Amino acid sequence: MRPLKLTLRGINSYRKEQTIDFEALTSAGLFGIFGPTGSGKSSILDAITLALYARLPRSTKNFININEETAAVSILFSITTPETHQYQVERSIRYHKGNHSSTVRNTGASLADVTGEKPLILADRPTEVTQECIRLLGLTSEDFMRTVVLPQGQFSEFLKLKNAERRSMLQRIFHLEQYGLELTQKISSAKQKQELLLSNLEGQLQG
Repeated sequence: MRPLKLTLRGINSYRKEQTIDFEALTSAGLFGIFGPTGSGKSSILDAITLALYARLPRSTKNFININEETAAVSILFSITTPETHQYQVERSIRYHKGNHSSTVRNTGASLADVTGEKPLILADRPTEVTQECIRLLGLTSEDFMRTVVLPQGQFSEFLKLKNAERRSMLQRIFHLEQYGLELTQKISSAKQKQELLLSNLEGQLQG
């Protein structure tokens, strides 16, 4: 997944709509995000995760700007497998009861393949958009936040993952399920057959 353009409004310090053109930034090679504390560096990463998965890495629910009751985020990204396709995700968020003490909800969402001249809508409901993003990226929100967008101070969490969790995550990232879970199931099935055969032979010998 390669982010191309991000637009956000009403998220943390970004009260007014702002657009970040990643293609322009990456044209010179490596780039960095710098600024004093509270300037909105982490909010850029938050907005990317919010657009893809409708949740934030820092698990906070108070991400709408204090002067706003609604927020919106949109991201244009590309995926090459092996052909390159461009996708556009848009989400709108608001307080359920119109005040800052109520629950934040994703009230609208859409995902479209914008590779061709005419956009192809892949999903137009919040939950469906999230599921389709998981399918396209091959990463759950937990995988994405452990490998792509690590929250501040939580790098050690990635290093401390249990073997089963790390193995499962790597299988999803590299599409190795057929060599992991499927192969394990085949081995388990073959083992059970051999154990049953051995049990029958032992019974015959005893007889």
